[in-house]
Amino acid sequence: MSSVLFQLDNNVAIITLNRPDKLNAFNREMALLLQQQLDKCGSMQEVRCIYITGAGKGFSAGQDLAEIVASDGPTMAQILSEHYNPIIDRIRKIPKPVIAAVNGVAAGAGANIALCCDIVVAAQTASFIQAFSKLGLIPDSGGTYFLPRLIGWQKASALAMLGDKITAEEAERMGMIYKVIAGDGFASDTLQLARQVAQMPTQGLALIKQALNQSFTNNYQQQLALEDQLQQQAALTDDYKEGVNAFLEKRTPLFSGK
Repeated sequence: MSSVLFQLDNNVAIITLNRPDKLNAFNREMALLLQQQLDKCGSMQEVRCIYITGAGKGFSAGQDLAEIVASDGPTMAQILSEHYNPIIDRIRKIPKPVIAAVNGVAAGAGANIALCCDIVVAAQTASFIQAFSKLGLIPDSGGTYFLPRLIGWQKASALAMLGDKITAEEAERMGMIYKVIAGDGFASDTLQLARQVAQMPTQGLALIKQALNQSFTNNYQQQLALEDQLQQQAALTDDYKEGVNAFLEKRTPLFSGK
């Protein structure tokens, strides 16, 4: 069985991290397969939303430490430059919305891969841990970049240094994630969210993603200019025309993603 599963559900690409006996901890094979699946999603026109989740009880426990200590295992430099950094880069640059459905523990790189996604939803039983400091390491996989922007300097600094386990409810309260999905219907409810997103104006969502990415480094004047540029692009799409016509005709829009 592959360590990364792929399924196309209408216009939703479902990517499942599939090492449940290891709480979906990453090894080299799984990291490279995830990159391949993200590339496939980027090239498939029928994919209008990407949904990432974990098999079994966990989302991802981060790096498989057994691989690091193995005599033939990858070096730390390889793990970052060839495994995690390319995953983060792909998620942020792919011109389609990416939803992380955190079904259980998300620790270390597993947590930060989830947190770099466009929309993060978590089961009530899920948890988030910046486990790096307990090994004498620093948060990687974009942790030092995204976490302070999501929850502020003080919270990010404390979680990175102390390695506290944060419940899904705490993560929602501090703005780390979008929403907690309570009850037994987590998979069905979050897939329904992904299906909803997949029927929205895909190019417009991609432009929103681009604007938010650049807002991290732009000053407000640069951001206003970018909004001007991207809004003009959005206004040329078929989905913009459909949205306006549907509003004027008092009907539900039928977006094509074009």
